[in-house]
Amino acid sequence: MLTEIRIDGLGVISTATAQFHEGLTVLTGETGAGKTMVVTSLHLLSGARADAGRVRSGARRAVVEGRFTVEDVNDAARAEVTAVLESAAAEADDDGSVIAVRTVGSDGRSRAHLGGRGVPASVLAEFSAPLLTVHGQNDQLRLQRPEQQVNALDQFASDTVAPLLRKYRASRRSWLEARSELLERMARSRELALEADRLTHSLSEIDAIAPEPGEDARIVAEVRRLSDLDSLREAAATAHAALAGLADAPEDGSGALELLGAARARVESAEDPALSALAPRLGEAIAVVVDLTTELSGYLSDLPSDPGALDSLLTRQAELKSLTRKYAPDIDGVIAWAEESRTRLASLDVSEEALAKLASEVDLAAAKVAETAKKLTAARTKAAGRLGAAVSTELAGLAMGKAKLAVEVRPMPAAAQDSAPIEIDGVRVHAGSAGVDEVEFRLAAHSGAQSLPLSKSASGGELSRVMLALEVVLSSSDHGATMVFDEVDAGVGGRAAVEIGRRLARLARTHQVIVVTHLPQVAAFADTHLVVDKSDDGKGVVNSGVRALTKDERVIELARMLAGLDDTETGRAHAEELLETARAERAPA
Repeated sequence: MLTEIRIDGLGVISTATAQFHEGLTVLTGETGAGKTMVVTSLHLLSGARADAGRVRSGARRAVVEGRFTVEDVNDAARAEVTAVLESAAAEADDDGSVIAVRTVGSDGRSRAHLGGRGVPASVLAEFSAPLLTVHGQNDQLRLQRPEQQVNALDQFASDTVAPLLRKYRASRRSWLEARSELLERMARSRELALEADRLTHSLSEIDAIAPEPGEDARIVAEVRRLSDLDSLREAAATAHAALAGLADAPEDGSGALELLGAARARVESAEDPALSALAPRLGEAIAVVVDLTTELSGYLSDLPSDPGALDSLLTRQAELKSLTRKYAPDIDGVIAWAEESRTRLASLDVSEEALAKLASEVDLAAAKVAETAKKLTAARTKAAGRLGAAVSTELAGLAMGKAKLAVEVRPMPAAAQDSAPIEIDGVRVHAGSAGVDEVEFRLAAHSGAQSLPLSKSASGGELSRVMLALEVVLSSSDHGATMVFDEVDAGVGGRAAVEIGRRLARLARTHQVIVVTHLPQVAAFADTHLVVDKSDDGKGVVNSGVRALTKDERVIELARMLAGLDDTETGRAHAEELLETARAERAPA
């Protein structure tokens, strides 16, 4: 529920604050006072596109701030709102309410905040979608669009249609993927065959050489080592002789090991305790030298003695370079390319057998799409009659007692070059994302009138009443949501206006309803009456504000709406009569 809104610098409104409550709230005021700006502000909080032209003249920016509560909405809506808040890291206030803010600069830049966090405007749209529905003056035009009529029918029968629609979309997605692959293979068979030949040849070349991961880097290091073989052998042998002595001249080639042994013997034989205490450390040194001598011996024995080892490595290095020149900068990249190419090659089978197998898969997928589409059509057809009857009943209560709304469901023909054609019961139809059905609302506005599409049969006032009737019918599953109507009563008056007021009051029993209206018959049914006033400072600067009316002020405002009779006893008496009549009808039976 929307509990409060604050508007700064939007259109004729410099600063305005309005409190909203449960039930039916109406906004009235003279033409040009700024009532539409209140609706515009709610559109902005719903994530609508920002328009710099709406920023008040002379202001740097317009700011709209709304406070929402979620206790009164249904469980599904509450869960949806909670998920949006968590994903945006937004936080509720201490009282559980959530503040949404939209800022529009005079330069056209827009910013949005939710629960103290900066968010994209699309997040505001996700947050407000289950909480707030705004019907502007052009919504009756949108109601004439086929996709809106399909959505309305699906919403009405959501319990049965929604699961079928999910199954249909899943099967359609699988069918389209398989179909696209088959069409691509058939259209590019020669090209794909050439690509398969190239990949096969390349993979054969790589497999023949059989590179191993990191082999090129290891060979570079080994080649460098073998190139310095003589100097490495000389260095290791000299170091070994220095430690172990010269094996062929022991009398002249005492090594460090022999000298350390002699030193330890002399120290151990000394009678001075301080000198003999050094013997263990000399033993440690001897152990280290022994280890080094052993490792040097192993190193010398591991050095290649085959003079052809370097040539073999250079030959292998040339083979690997032939691969890295063609396929990747290094051998690891060549191996990765080969794996990707094997996967690609597996998908390039354009043989007759492969195409026949894929065509069979497409046919099976198409049959599944057709099966789910037929079930979806059946569910919609069954619901269409109930929706038409329910809306017709509501229209009878809106002073259109003889009007009948019919909801037709028929197959959507496939075009000559259709992107998703499918055959159902021998009829070629288009398998769209929402099914294979066209849904059309047809209205017979009075007894004996021909049933025609809404775009051809309904006047502006009749369209407004059809939209309101449809909202009343569709509202049963949206308990607690806020519904905003901007001049839904346009083009009507008299008895029809009274009936619209009754229906809005009834809708307000389960929803928070906010209505912008010019009709006193509608305003009289309000639980809360807000008026948008405008004032002129005498210097050509107009400012508007929003205020709640007391009981006496409501009488004056209704009298003004009754053809400007606010300063007459007759006008006030008529206004009081309207209020009393509306009050009596709102009272529980």
